[in-house]
Amino acid sequence: MSPNQDASARGARPRSGWNAGLGALLALLTLLLAAPPAHADDELKNEVKSRLTKIEEALDGWDVVGARRELTELEELVPADIEPLKYFQGRIAFEEGLYTEAVELLQASRVEDKPGSYLRLAKDTQRIFKNHQRTESDHFILFYPKGKEEILVPYALETLEATYRAMVEDLGWTPPGKVRVELVNNARELSKVSTLTYEQIQTTGTIAICKFSKLMLTSPKAVARGYDWQDTLAHEYIHLVVSQMSHNTVPIWLHEGLAKFMESRWRGKAGMAMTPSTLALLGRRVKADTLVPFEKMHPSIAMLPTAEDAATAFAEVYYAIDYVHQTKGTAGLRTIIQELRKGQQDRKAVEIAMGVPFALFEKSWLAHIKKQPFPKELLPREEVVLKEHAKDKDKEDPKKGKEISFGDFVEVTEIPARKFAHLGELLRERNRILAASEEYAKAHDIVGDKYESVSNKYALALLHLKRLEEAEQVLRGSLRVHPGSPQTNVHLGRILLFRKDYPKAKAAYQEALSTNPFDPEVHVALTRIHQALGETVLEARTRAASALLLNKHPDQVDTLVRAFLREHGQLSEMDVSGEPEEAPASKPSPDGGP
Repeated sequence: MSPNQDASARGARPRSGWNAGLGALLALLTLLLAAPPAHADDELKNEVKSRLTKIEEALDGWDVVGARRELTELEELVPADIEPLKYFQGRIAFEEGLYTEAVELLQASRVEDKPGSYLRLAKDTQRIFKNHQRTESDHFILFYPKGKEEILVPYALETLEATYRAMVEDLGWTPPGKVRVELVNNARELSKVSTLTYEQIQTTGTIAICKFSKLMLTSPKAVARGYDWQDTLAHEYIHLVVSQMSHNTVPIWLHEGLAKFMESRWRGKAGMAMTPSTLALLGRRVKADTLVPFEKMHPSIAMLPTAEDAATAFAEVYYAIDYVHQTKGTAGLRTIIQELRKGQQDRKAVEIAMGVPFALFEKSWLAHIKKQPFPKELLPREEVVLKEHAKDKDKEDPKKGKEISFGDFVEVTEIPARKFAHLGELLRERNRILAASEEYAKAHDIVGDKYESVSNKYALALLHLKRLEEAEQVLRGSLRVHPGSPQTNVHLGRILLFRKDYPKAKAAYQEALSTNPFDPEVHVALTRIHQALGETVLEARTRAASALLLNKHPDQVDTLVRAFLREHGQLSEMDVSGEPEEAPASKPSPDGGP
Protein backbone atom coordinates (compact mmCIF):
# COMPACT_ATOMS: atom_id res chain seq x y z
CA MET A 1 0.00 0.00 0.00
CA SER A 2 1.25 3.46 -0.82
CA PRO A 3 1.43 6.09 1.92
CA ASN A 4 -1.96 7.31 3.08
CA GLN A 5 -2.98 10.17 0.91
CA ASP A 6 -4.83 11.98 3.61
CA ALA A 7 -5.58 10.77 7.07
CA SER A 8 -6.84 13.89 8.82
CA ALA A 9 -10.15 14.24 10.58
CA ARG A 10 -11.77 16.72 8.22
CA GLY A 11 -14.14 18.15 10.78
CA ALA A 12 -11.43 19.01 13.31
CA ARG A 13 -10.36 22.62 13.59
CA PRO A 14 -7.84 24.44 15.78
CA ARG A 15 -8.99 25.78 19.11
CA SER A 16 -10.42 29.25 18.55
CA GLY A 17 -9.75 30.80 21.94
CA TRP A 18 -13.04 32.62 21.63
CA ASN A 19 -15.54 29.77 21.91
CA ALA A 20 -16.61 30.75 18.42
CA GLY A 21 -16.60 34.42 19.53
CA LEU A 22 -20.37 34.63 19.65
CA GLY A 23 -20.96 35.09 23.37
CA ALA A 24 -18.03 37.47 23.79
CA LEU A 25 -19.14 39.65 20.90
CA LEU A 26 -22.73 39.87 22.10
CA ALA A 27 -21.60 40.71 25.64
CA LEU A 28 -19.37 43.47 24.32
CA LEU A 29 -22.16 44.84 22.15
CA THR A 30 -24.39 45.17 25.21
CA LEU A 31 -21.86 47.60 26.68
CA LEU A 32 -21.22 49.50 23.47
CA LEU A 33 -24.75 50.06 22.24
CA ALA A 34 -26.89 52.89 23.53
CA ALA A 35 -29.57 51.76 25.94
CA PRO A 36 -32.71 53.41 24.46
CA PRO A 37 -34.61 52.22 22.68
CA ALA A 38 -34.35 48.72 24.11
CA HIS A 39 -36.07 47.01 21.19
CA ALA A 40 -33.48 48.46 18.79
CA ASP A 41 -30.71 47.02 20.95
CA ASP A 42 -32.37 43.60 20.89
CA GLU A 43 -32.89 43.73 17.12
CA LEU A 44 -29.26 44.58 16.54
CA LYS A 45 -28.02 41.83 18.83
CA ASN A 46 -30.29 39.34 17.08
CA GLU A 47 -28.99 40.38 13.68
CA VAL A 48 -25.38 40.18 14.87
CA LYS A 49 -26.06 36.74 16.32
CA SER A 50 -27.60 35.64 13.02
CA ARG A 51 -24.61 36.92 11.02
CA LEU A 52 -22.13 35.20 13.34
CA THR A 53 -24.02 31.94 13.13
CA LYS A 54 -24.03 32.15 9.34
CA ILE A 55 -20.28 32.85 9.30
CA GLU A 56 -19.62 29.77 11.43
CA GLU A 57 -21.94 27.64 9.31
CA ALA A 58 -20.29 28.86 6.11
CA LEU A 59 -16.79 28.09 7.41
CA ASP A 60 -17.86 24.68 8.65
CA GLY A 61 -19.45 24.05 5.25
CA TRP A 62 -16.26 25.07 3.38
CA ASP A 63 -18.05 28.09 1.92
CA VAL A 64 -15.45 30.83 2.30
CA VAL A 65 -17.19 33.10 -0.19
CA GLY A 66 -20.38 32.93 1.86
CA ALA A 67 -18.44 33.52 5.09
CA ARG A 68 -16.79 36.61 3.62
CA ARG A 69 -20.17 37.91 2.45
CA GLU A 70 -21.67 37.56 5.93
CA LEU A 71 -18.58 39.11 7.51
CA THR A 72 -18.91 42.17 5.25
CA GLU A 73 -22.48 42.60 6.49
CA LEU A 74 -21.38 42.17 10.10
CA GLU A 75 -18.68 44.81 9.74
CA GLU A 76 -21.43 47.36 9.01
CA LEU A 77 -23.15 46.56 12.31
CA VAL A 78 -20.39 46.53 14.95
CA PRO A 79 -17.39 48.69 15.88
CA ALA A 80 -14.33 47.93 13.76
CA ASP A 81 -11.87 47.53 16.64
CA ILE A 82 -13.58 44.95 18.83
CA GLU A 83 -11.60 41.79 19.40
CA PRO A 84 -14.16 39.12 18.48
CA LEU A 85 -14.68 40.74 15.09
CA LYS A 86 -10.92 40.67 14.51
CA TYR A 87 -10.97 36.97 15.29
CA PHE A 88 -13.47 36.19 12.55
CA GLN A 89 -11.67 38.47 10.13
CA GLY A 90 -8.47 36.56 10.88
CA ARG A 91 -10.16 33.19 10.44
CA ILE A 92 -11.48 34.10 7.02
CA ALA A 93 -8.22 35.75 5.93
CA PHE A 94 -6.43 32.51 6.79
CA GLU A 95 -8.85 30.44 4.71
CA GLU A 96 -8.28 32.86 1.83
CA GLY A 97 -4.51 32.35 2.02
CA LEU A 98 -3.83 35.87 3.33
CA TYR A 99 -1.48 34.66 6.05
CA THR A 100 0.23 37.94 7.00
CA GLU A 101 -3.14 39.63 7.35
CA ALA A 102 -4.50 36.65 9.28
CA VAL A 103 -1.64 36.79 11.79
CA GLU A 104 -2.16 40.51 12.38
CA LEU A 105 -5.91 40.14 12.84
CA LEU A 106 -5.67 37.13 15.14
CA GLN A 107 -3.06 38.90 17.26
CA ALA A 108 -5.40 41.88 17.50
CA SER A 109 -8.16 39.53 18.64
CA ARG A 110 -5.93 38.37 21.54
CA VAL A 111 -6.17 34.71 20.60
CA GLU A 112 -3.60 32.72 22.58
CA ASP A 113 -0.42 31.85 20.71
CA LYS A 114 -0.13 28.18 21.63
CA PRO A 115 -0.10 24.81 19.84
CA GLY A 116 -3.50 24.07 18.35
CA SER A 117 -4.62 27.70 18.10
CA TYR A 118 -5.46 29.50 14.88
CA LEU A 119 -2.80 32.08 15.64
CA ARG A 120 -0.04 29.47 15.92
CA LEU A 121 -1.31 27.79 12.75
CA ALA A 122 -1.33 31.11 10.86
CA LYS A 123 2.16 32.00 12.09
CA ASP A 124 3.66 28.65 11.14
CA THR A 125 1.99 28.69 7.72
CA GLN A 126 3.14 32.24 7.03
CA ARG A 127 6.72 31.35 7.97
CA ILE A 128 6.87 28.19 5.84
CA PHE A 129 5.41 29.74 2.70
CA LYS A 130 6.84 33.26 2.81
CA ASN A 131 9.68 32.39 0.39
CA HIS A 132 7.85 29.87 -1.78
CA GLN A 133 7.61 30.30 -5.52
CA ARG A 134 4.18 30.78 -7.11
CA THR A 135 2.74 29.67 -10.47
CA GLU A 136 -0.87 29.89 -11.65
CA SER A 137 -3.04 28.05 -14.15
CA ASP A 138 -6.64 28.69 -15.11
CA HIS A 139 -8.10 27.27 -11.89
CA PHE A 140 -5.17 26.74 -9.49
CA ILE A 141 -2.37 28.59 -7.72
CA LEU A 142 0.61 26.39 -6.85
CA PHE A 143 3.12 27.37 -4.15
CA TYR A 144 6.35 25.36 -4.04
CA PRO A 145 9.83 25.58 -2.45
CA LYS A 146 12.73 27.02 -4.37
CA GLY A 147 14.87 24.31 -5.90
CA LYS A 148 14.20 21.06 -7.70
CA GLU A 149 10.45 21.13 -6.94
CA GLU A 150 10.28 23.50 -9.89
CA ILE A 151 10.25 20.48 -12.22
CA LEU A 152 6.93 19.35 -10.70
CA VAL A 153 5.05 22.53 -11.57
CA PRO A 154 3.84 21.87 -15.14
CA TYR A 155 2.94 18.26 -14.38
CA ALA A 156 1.13 19.21 -11.18
CA LEU A 157 -0.95 21.93 -12.84
CA GLU A 158 -1.80 19.71 -15.81
CA THR A 159 -2.94 16.96 -13.42
CA LEU A 160 -5.10 19.39 -11.47
CA GLU A 161 -6.65 20.97 -14.54
CA ALA A 162 -7.45 17.51 -15.96
CA THR A 163 -9.10 16.59 -12.66
CA TYR A 164 -11.02 19.86 -12.71
CA ARG A 165 -12.47 19.02 -16.13
CA ALA A 166 -13.32 15.49 -15.01
CA MET A 167 -15.18 16.71 -11.93
CA VAL A 168 -17.17 19.18 -14.03
CA GLU A 169 -18.23 16.23 -16.16
CA ASP A 170 -18.82 13.73 -13.35
CA LEU A 171 -20.12 15.81 -10.44
CA GLY A 172 -21.15 19.03 -12.18
CA TRP A 173 -19.56 21.34 -9.64
CA THR A 174 -16.39 23.43 -9.34
CA PRO A 175 -14.94 25.52 -6.49
CA PRO A 176 -15.26 29.30 -6.81
CA GLY A 177 -12.09 31.14 -7.81
CA LYS A 178 -8.65 29.56 -8.00
CA VAL A 179 -7.77 26.76 -5.60
CA ARG A 180 -4.64 27.21 -3.53
CA VAL A 181 -2.20 24.24 -3.64
CA GLU A 182 0.74 24.24 -1.25
CA LEU A 183 3.78 21.97 -1.55
CA VAL A 184 5.78 21.36 1.64
CA ASN A 185 9.23 19.86 2.02
CA ASN A 186 8.55 17.12 4.53
CA ALA A 187 6.30 15.63 7.20
CA ARG A 188 7.39 18.11 9.85
CA GLU A 189 6.29 21.05 7.70
CA LEU A 190 3.01 19.29 6.89
CA SER A 191 2.31 19.02 10.62
CA LYS A 192 2.92 22.75 11.05
CA VAL A 193 0.42 23.79 8.35
CA SER A 194 -2.28 21.28 9.35
CA THR A 195 -4.06 20.07 12.47
CA LEU A 196 -2.16 16.76 12.58
CA THR A 197 0.84 16.31 14.85
CA TYR A 198 4.17 15.14 13.48
CA GLU A 199 3.72 11.86 15.38
CA GLN A 200 0.31 11.28 13.79
CA ILE A 201 1.71 11.94 10.33
CA GLN A 202 4.62 9.57 10.93
CA THR A 203 2.35 6.85 12.32
CA THR A 204 -0.26 7.02 9.56
CA GLY A 205 2.07 7.79 6.64
CA THR A 206 0.00 10.84 5.73
CA ILE A 207 1.50 12.73 2.79
CA ALA A 208 -1.29 15.12 1.78
CA ILE A 209 -4.27 16.90 3.33
CA CYS A 210 -7.27 18.79 2.02
CA LYS A 211 -8.28 21.36 4.62
CA PHE A 212 -8.90 25.08 5.03
CA SER A 213 -10.19 25.27 1.44
CA LYS A 214 -6.79 24.30 0.00
CA LEU A 215 -4.63 21.29 -0.87
CA MET A 216 -1.41 20.55 1.02
CA LEU A 217 1.05 18.05 -0.47
CA THR A 218 4.41 16.69 0.69
CA SER A 219 7.20 16.74 -1.90
CA PRO A 220 7.99 13.29 -3.35
CA LYS A 221 11.59 13.85 -2.26
CA ALA A 222 10.48 13.20 1.33
CA VAL A 223 9.69 9.54 0.49
CA ALA A 224 12.66 7.28 -0.30
CA ARG A 225 11.22 5.85 -3.55
CA GLY A 226 8.68 8.59 -4.16
CA TYR A 227 4.94 8.04 -4.18
CA ASP A 228 2.02 8.44 -6.57
CA TRP A 229 2.00 12.22 -6.17
CA GLN A 230 -0.09 13.02 -9.26
CA ASP A 231 -2.89 10.67 -8.22
CA THR A 232 -2.59 12.15 -4.73
CA LEU A 233 -3.09 15.69 -6.05
CA ALA A 234 -6.20 14.52 -7.88
CA HIS A 235 -7.40 12.68 -4.76
CA GLU A 236 -7.13 15.78 -2.58
CA TYR A 237 -8.83 18.00 -5.15
CA ILE A 238 -11.77 15.59 -5.27
CA HIS A 239 -12.01 15.86 -1.48
CA LEU A 240 -12.22 19.64 -1.88
CA VAL A 241 -14.94 19.40 -4.53
CA VAL A 242 -17.00 16.96 -2.46
CA SER A 243 -16.58 19.03 0.73
CA GLN A 244 -17.65 22.29 -0.88
CA MET A 245 -20.36 20.74 -3.05
CA SER A 246 -21.96 19.03 -0.03
CA HIS A 247 -21.30 21.83 2.49
CA ASN A 248 -19.10 19.33 4.34
CA THR A 249 -21.91 16.87 5.06
CA VAL A 250 -20.35 13.75 3.50
CA PRO A 251 -19.19 11.22 6.15
CA ILE A 252 -15.62 10.02 6.03
CA TRP A 253 -16.32 6.58 4.56
CA LEU A 254 -18.13 8.04 1.57
CA HIS A 255 -15.58 10.87 1.29
CA GLU A 256 -12.63 8.50 1.05
CA GLY A 257 -14.48 6.13 -1.25
CA LEU A 258 -15.34 8.91 -3.69
CA ALA A 259 -11.82 10.36 -3.69
CA LYS A 260 -10.07 7.01 -4.06
CA PHE A 261 -12.40 5.73 -6.76
CA MET A 262 -12.24 8.95 -8.80
CA GLU A 263 -8.57 9.86 -8.35
CA SER A 264 -7.61 8.19 -11.64
CA ARG A 265 -9.99 10.38 -13.67
CA TRP A 266 -7.24 12.85 -14.53
CA ARG A 267 -5.53 10.13 -16.61
CA GLY A 268 -8.54 8.22 -17.88
CA LYS A 269 -11.56 6.50 -16.44
CA ALA A 270 -12.47 6.20 -12.76
CA GLY A 271 -11.79 3.03 -10.82
CA MET A 272 -8.13 2.47 -11.78
CA ALA A 273 -6.57 3.25 -8.41
CA MET A 274 -6.89 -0.09 -6.59
CA THR A 275 -3.50 -1.78 -6.27
CA PRO A 276 -3.09 -5.56 -6.31
CA SER A 277 -1.46 -5.52 -2.86
CA THR A 278 -4.43 -3.72 -1.31
CA LEU A 279 -6.83 -5.99 -3.18
CA ALA A 280 -5.00 -9.03 -1.77
CA LEU A 281 -5.30 -7.58 1.73
CA LEU A 282 -9.01 -7.09 1.21
CA GLY A 283 -9.30 -10.68 0.03
CA ARG A 284 -7.66 -11.94 3.22
CA ARG A 285 -9.98 -9.86 5.40
CA VAL A 286 -13.05 -11.05 3.49
CA LYS A 287 -11.99 -14.67 3.99
CA ALA A 288 -11.38 -14.06 7.71
CA ASP A 289 -14.66 -12.13 8.04
CA THR A 290 -12.84 -9.16 9.61
CA LEU A 291 -13.97 -6.24 7.46
CA VAL A 292 -14.18 -2.82 9.13
CA PRO A 293 -17.78 -1.64 9.72
CA PHE A 294 -18.64 1.70 8.12
CA GLU A 295 -19.50 3.30 11.46
CA LYS A 296 -15.99 2.59 12.83
CA MET A 297 -14.43 4.68 10.07
CA HIS A 298 -15.72 7.90 11.64
CA PRO A 299 -14.35 10.50 12.32
CA SER A 300 -11.21 9.39 10.48
CA ILE A 301 -9.84 6.22 8.94
CA ALA A 302 -6.47 7.31 10.36
CA MET A 303 -7.82 6.71 13.86
CA LEU A 304 -8.40 3.00 13.30
CA PRO A 305 -6.27 0.77 15.56
CA THR A 306 -3.83 -0.52 12.93
CA ALA A 307 -2.43 0.41 9.54
CA GLU A 308 -3.91 -2.80 8.16
CA ASP A 309 -7.36 -1.78 9.40
CA ALA A 310 -6.93 1.57 7.66
CA ALA A 311 -5.85 -0.06 4.40
CA THR A 312 -8.78 -2.46 4.60
CA ALA A 313 -11.21 0.39 5.20
CA PHE A 314 -9.89 2.33 2.20
CA ALA A 315 -10.40 -0.74 0.02
CA GLU A 316 -13.91 -1.32 1.36
CA VAL A 317 -15.13 2.21 0.67
CA TYR A 318 -13.47 2.17 -2.75
CA TYR A 319 -15.59 -0.83 -3.73
CA ALA A 320 -18.71 0.68 -2.17
CA ILE A 321 -18.39 3.62 -4.58
CA ASP A 322 -17.36 1.28 -7.39
CA TYR A 323 -20.60 -0.64 -6.87
CA VAL A 324 -22.69 2.55 -6.87
CA HIS A 325 -20.95 3.71 -10.04
CA GLN A 326 -21.41 0.39 -11.84
CA THR A 327 -25.09 0.34 -10.88
CA LYS A 328 -26.16 3.98 -11.21
CA GLY A 329 -23.22 5.76 -12.87
CA THR A 330 -22.12 9.27 -11.96
CA ALA A 331 -25.78 10.22 -11.46
CA GLY A 332 -25.81 7.91 -8.44
CA LEU A 333 -22.74 9.62 -6.98
CA ARG A 334 -24.28 13.06 -7.51
CA THR A 335 -27.52 11.99 -5.86
CA ILE A 336 -25.72 10.78 -2.73
CA ILE A 337 -23.86 14.08 -2.38
CA GLN A 338 -26.97 16.16 -3.06
CA GLU A 339 -29.07 14.23 -0.55
CA LEU A 340 -26.41 14.64 2.12
CA ARG A 341 -26.31 18.36 1.44
CA LYS A 342 -30.08 18.46 2.01
CA GLY A 343 -29.57 16.97 5.46
CA GLN A 344 -30.17 13.27 4.86
CA GLN A 345 -28.18 10.70 6.85
CA ASP A 346 -25.60 8.70 4.90
CA ARG A 347 -27.58 5.47 4.83
CA LYS A 348 -30.72 7.23 3.67
CA ALA A 349 -28.80 9.09 0.97
CA VAL A 350 -27.45 5.79 -0.34
CA GLU A 351 -30.92 4.26 -0.25
CA ILE A 352 -32.36 7.15 -2.31
CA ALA A 353 -29.53 6.95 -4.85
CA MET A 354 -29.68 3.15 -5.18
CA GLY A 355 -33.42 2.68 -4.78
CA VAL A 356 -32.99 -0.19 -2.27
CA PRO A 357 -32.78 -0.49 1.54
CA PHE A 358 -29.29 0.01 2.95
CA ALA A 359 -29.15 -3.57 4.24
CA LEU A 360 -29.66 -4.83 0.69
CA PHE A 361 -27.02 -2.38 -0.55
CA GLU A 362 -24.53 -3.77 2.00
CA LYS A 363 -25.30 -7.32 0.95
CA SER A 364 -24.86 -6.49 -2.74
CA TRP A 365 -21.67 -4.53 -2.03
CA LEU A 366 -20.17 -7.48 -0.15
CA ALA A 367 -21.05 -9.79 -3.05
CA HIS A 368 -19.39 -7.26 -5.37
CA ILE A 369 -16.19 -7.41 -3.31
CA LYS A 370 -16.14 -11.19 -3.36
CA LYS A 371 -16.24 -11.16 -7.16
CA GLN A 372 -12.96 -9.26 -7.38
CA PRO A 373 -9.86 -11.03 -8.81
CA PHE A 374 -7.73 -11.27 -5.67
CA PRO A 375 -4.12 -11.75 -6.91
CA LYS A 376 -2.69 -15.15 -5.99
CA GLU A 377 0.88 -13.83 -5.93
CA LEU A 378 0.13 -11.64 -2.93
CA LEU A 379 -2.14 -13.92 -0.94
CA PRO A 380 -0.79 -15.48 2.28
CA ARG A 381 2.18 -17.71 1.67
CA GLU A 382 0.54 -20.89 2.91
CA GLU A 383 -2.12 -20.56 0.21
CA VAL A 384 0.26 -20.35 -2.75
CA VAL A 385 3.52 -22.11 -1.77
CA LEU A 386 4.63 -24.29 -4.68
CA LYS A 387 4.48 -28.01 -4.03
CA GLU A 388 7.80 -28.74 -5.67
CA HIS A 389 9.59 -26.53 -3.13
CA ALA A 390 7.58 -27.44 -0.03
CA LYS A 391 10.01 -30.24 0.95
CA ASP A 392 13.02 -27.92 0.67
CA LYS A 393 11.25 -25.32 2.75
CA ASP A 394 10.49 -27.77 5.53
CA LYS A 395 14.12 -28.92 5.72
CA GLU A 396 15.56 -25.42 5.69
CA ASP A 397 17.62 -24.37 8.69
CA PRO A 398 16.03 -21.11 9.98
CA LYS A 399 19.40 -19.72 11.01
CA LYS A 400 20.84 -20.40 7.58
CA GLY A 401 17.93 -18.60 6.00
CA LYS A 402 18.56 -15.51 8.07
CA GLU A 403 22.19 -15.39 6.98
CA ILE A 404 21.19 -14.46 3.44
CA SER A 405 18.12 -12.37 4.25
CA PHE A 406 19.66 -9.01 3.43
CA GLY A 407 20.16 -6.50 0.66
CA ASP A 408 17.77 -6.31 -2.24
CA PHE A 409 16.01 -9.55 -1.31
CA VAL A 410 15.26 -8.99 2.36
CA GLU A 411 11.51 -9.15 1.68
CA VAL A 412 11.66 -12.52 -0.09
CA THR A 413 10.17 -14.99 2.39
CA GLU A 414 10.54 -18.10 0.21
CA ILE A 415 13.97 -19.27 1.35
CA PRO A 416 14.97 -21.24 -1.80
CA ALA A 417 14.08 -18.24 -3.97
CA ARG A 418 16.02 -15.89 -1.73
CA LYS A 419 19.08 -18.14 -1.93
CA PHE A 420 18.93 -18.35 -5.73
CA ALA A 421 18.48 -14.57 -6.04
CA HIS A 422 21.32 -13.89 -3.62
CA LEU A 423 23.64 -16.19 -5.55
CA GLY A 424 22.60 -14.44 -8.75
CA GLU A 425 23.57 -11.11 -7.22
CA LEU A 426 26.97 -12.39 -6.18
CA LEU A 427 27.60 -13.64 -9.73
CA ARG A 428 26.41 -10.36 -11.24
CA GLU A 429 28.84 -8.41 -9.05
CA ARG A 430 31.60 -10.56 -10.57
CA ASN A 431 30.31 -9.78 -14.08
CA ARG A 432 29.24 -13.38 -14.65
CA ILE A 433 25.98 -12.16 -16.11
CA LEU A 434 24.89 -15.33 -17.89
CA ALA A 435 25.36 -17.42 -14.76
CA ALA A 436 23.62 -14.72 -12.72
CA SER A 437 20.63 -14.75 -15.07
CA GLU A 438 20.27 -18.50 -14.56
CA GLU A 439 20.13 -18.12 -10.78
CA TYR A 440 17.69 -15.21 -11.02
CA ALA A 441 15.55 -17.37 -13.32
CA LYS A 442 15.39 -20.11 -10.68
CA ALA A 443 14.23 -17.57 -8.08
CA HIS A 444 11.70 -16.12 -10.51
CA ASP A 445 10.34 -19.58 -11.29
CA ILE A 446 9.53 -20.01 -7.60
CA VAL A 447 7.99 -16.61 -6.77
CA GLY A 448 6.81 -15.44 -10.18
CA ASP A 449 5.97 -11.72 -10.24
CA LYS A 450 5.54 -11.42 -6.48
CA TYR A 451 8.70 -9.40 -5.75
CA GLU A 452 9.90 -6.32 -7.64
CA SER A 453 13.48 -7.00 -6.53
CA VAL A 454 13.66 -10.46 -8.09
CA SER A 455 11.91 -9.38 -11.30
CA ASN A 456 14.07 -6.32 -11.83
CA LYS A 457 17.38 -8.06 -11.17
CA TYR A 458 16.40 -10.87 -13.52
CA ALA A 459 15.30 -8.41 -16.19
CA LEU A 460 18.53 -6.41 -15.91
CA ALA A 461 20.59 -9.56 -16.38
CA LEU A 462 18.55 -10.35 -19.49
CA LEU A 463 19.18 -6.82 -20.75
CA HIS A 464 22.93 -7.36 -20.41
CA LEU A 465 22.54 -10.44 -22.54
CA LYS A 466 20.46 -8.55 -25.10
CA ARG A 467 17.49 -10.87 -24.53
CA LEU A 468 15.12 -7.95 -24.70
CA GLU A 469 11.87 -9.77 -25.35
CA GLU A 470 12.38 -11.97 -22.30
CA ALA A 471 13.32 -8.95 -20.20
CA GLU A 472 10.21 -7.08 -21.33
CA GLN A 473 8.01 -10.05 -20.45
CA VAL A 474 9.49 -10.18 -16.93
CA LEU A 475 9.06 -6.43 -16.42
CA ARG A 476 5.46 -6.36 -17.65
CA GLY A 477 4.64 -9.28 -15.39
CA SER A 478 6.06 -7.35 -12.46
CA LEU A 479 4.02 -4.26 -13.35
CA ARG A 480 0.86 -6.35 -13.35
CA VAL A 481 1.41 -7.08 -9.67
CA HIS A 482 3.24 -3.85 -8.76
CA PRO A 483 1.75 -1.18 -11.04
CA GLY A 484 3.43 2.20 -10.99
CA SER A 485 6.84 0.96 -9.84
CA PRO A 486 9.28 3.68 -10.98
CA GLN A 487 12.25 1.33 -11.15
CA THR A 488 10.40 -1.22 -13.28
CA ASN A 489 9.01 1.46 -15.60
CA VAL A 490 12.47 2.94 -16.09
CA HIS A 491 13.88 -0.46 -17.07
CA LEU A 492 10.96 -1.06 -19.42
CA GLY A 493 11.48 2.40 -20.89
CA ARG A 494 15.08 1.55 -21.76
CA ILE A 495 13.94 -1.42 -23.83
CA LEU A 496 11.25 0.55 -25.64
CA LEU A 497 13.63 3.44 -26.31
CA PHE A 498 16.16 1.07 -27.82
CA ARG A 499 13.46 -0.24 -30.16
CA LYS A 500 12.56 3.33 -31.09
CA ASP A 501 9.02 2.69 -29.92
CA TYR A 502 8.83 6.27 -28.75
CA PRO A 503 5.13 6.48 -27.78
CA LYS A 504 5.37 3.41 -25.51
CA ALA A 505 8.74 4.50 -24.14
CA LYS A 506 7.20 7.88 -23.35
CA ALA A 507 4.35 6.20 -21.44
CA ALA A 508 6.77 4.09 -19.40
CA TYR A 509 8.98 7.00 -18.40
CA GLN A 510 5.98 9.20 -17.60
CA GLU A 511 4.69 6.42 -15.33
CA ALA A 512 8.04 6.52 -13.54
CA LEU A 513 7.84 10.31 -13.31
CA SER A 514 4.41 10.09 -11.67
CA THR A 515 6.04 8.33 -8.71
CA ASN A 516 9.70 9.37 -8.65
CA PRO A 517 10.01 12.69 -10.54
CA PHE A 518 13.53 13.43 -9.33
CA ASP A 519 15.26 10.60 -11.20
CA PRO A 520 17.44 12.39 -13.80
CA GLU A 521 17.27 9.43 -16.20
CA VAL A 522 13.53 9.93 -16.59
CA HIS A 523 13.94 13.49 -17.86
CA VAL A 524 17.02 12.79 -19.98
CA ALA A 525 15.26 9.88 -21.68
CA LEU A 526 12.07 11.91 -22.18
CA THR A 527 14.15 14.67 -23.79
CA ARG A 528 15.29 12.17 -26.42
CA ILE A 529 11.76 10.84 -26.85
CA HIS A 530 10.20 14.28 -27.26
CA GLN A 531 12.88 15.13 -29.81
CA ALA A 532 12.00 12.05 -31.83
CA LEU A 533 8.26 12.78 -31.64
CA GLY A 534 8.69 16.46 -32.57
CA GLU A 535 7.19 17.62 -29.24
CA THR A 536 9.18 20.82 -28.92
CA VAL A 537 7.35 22.27 -25.91
CA LEU A 538 7.65 19.05 -23.94
CA GLU A 539 11.28 18.68 -25.01
CA ALA A 540 12.05 22.13 -23.60
CA ARG A 541 10.38 21.12 -20.34
CA THR A 542 12.38 17.93 -19.86
CA ARG A 543 15.56 19.60 -21.05
CA ALA A 544 15.20 22.22 -18.33
CA ALA A 545 14.38 19.53 -15.74
CA SER A 546 17.43 17.47 -16.74
CA ALA A 547 19.67 20.51 -16.47
CA LEU A 548 18.26 21.43 -13.04
CA LEU A 549 18.59 17.95 -11.56
CA LEU A 550 22.13 17.43 -12.93
CA ASN A 551 23.28 20.99 -12.34
CA LYS A 552 24.00 21.59 -16.02
CA HIS A 553 23.13 24.26 -18.56
CA PRO A 554 20.18 23.33 -20.83
CA ASP A 555 22.52 23.50 -23.84
CA GLN A 556 24.50 20.60 -22.32
CA VAL A 557 21.52 18.24 -22.19
CA ASP A 558 22.16 16.79 -25.67
CA THR A 559 25.54 15.66 -24.39
CA LEU A 560 23.79 14.10 -21.38
CA VAL A 561 21.40 12.28 -23.71
CA ARG A 562 24.25 10.85 -25.76
CA ALA A 563 26.09 9.82 -22.58
CA PHE A 564 22.95 8.11 -21.29
CA LEU A 565 22.54 6.15 -24.51
CA ARG A 566 26.19 5.12 -24.50
CA GLU A 567 26.06 4.11 -20.81
CA HIS A 568 23.38 1.51 -21.46
CA GLY A 569 25.26 -0.30 -24.21
CA GLN A 570 22.77 -2.20 -26.34
CA LEU A 571 20.14 0.46 -25.57
CA SER A 572 22.15 3.13 -27.40
CA GLU A 573 19.91 2.94 -30.51
CA MET A 574 22.79 1.26 -32.36
CA ASP A 575 21.95 -1.79 -34.46
CA VAL A 576 22.64 -4.76 -32.18
CA SER A 577 22.65 -8.33 -33.39
CA GLY A 578 23.64 -11.66 -31.92
CA GLU A 579 23.27 -12.99 -28.41
CA PRO A 580 26.62 -13.58 -26.70
CA GLU A 581 26.92 -16.23 -24.04
CA GLU A 582 28.47 -13.81 -21.60
CA ALA A 583 28.43 -10.06 -21.23
CA PRO A 584 31.63 -8.03 -21.64
CA ALA A 585 33.72 -7.70 -18.49
CA SER A 586 32.71 -4.17 -17.64
CA LYS A 587 31.73 -2.67 -14.34
CA PRO A 588 27.95 -2.75 -13.69
CA SER A 589 26.16 0.54 -13.17
CA PRO A 590 25.06 1.38 -9.59
CA ASP A 591 21.48 0.16 -10.14
CA GLY A 592 22.63 -3.10 -11.61
CA GLY A 593 21.70 -2.07 -15.13
CA PRO A 594 23.81 -2.16 -18.27
